[in-house]
Amino acid sequence: ARQFMANEAVVQRMWHELGIALCLVLVIEGMMPFLAPASWKEMVANIAEVDNRTLRIIGFLSMMIGTGLLYIIN
Repeated sequence: ARQFMANEAVVQRMWHELGIALCLVLVIEGMMPFLAPASWKEMVANIAEVDNRTLRIIGFLSMMIGTGLLYIIN
């Protein structure tokens, strides 16, 4: 029973930290349209013209850089 409670605390903390991370993503994602809406619109229009393969590569690189930074920080 004691181990179950410890595992439950770990899971609860994990969900809490995931919630914090998602909130930070929303704050960061909202900064550009708030601070420079015209530039943001232009950027989104330009991204719409990029082919799928390039977007996948950019997404993959972004995920790998984020994973690497998380590894270094932790």
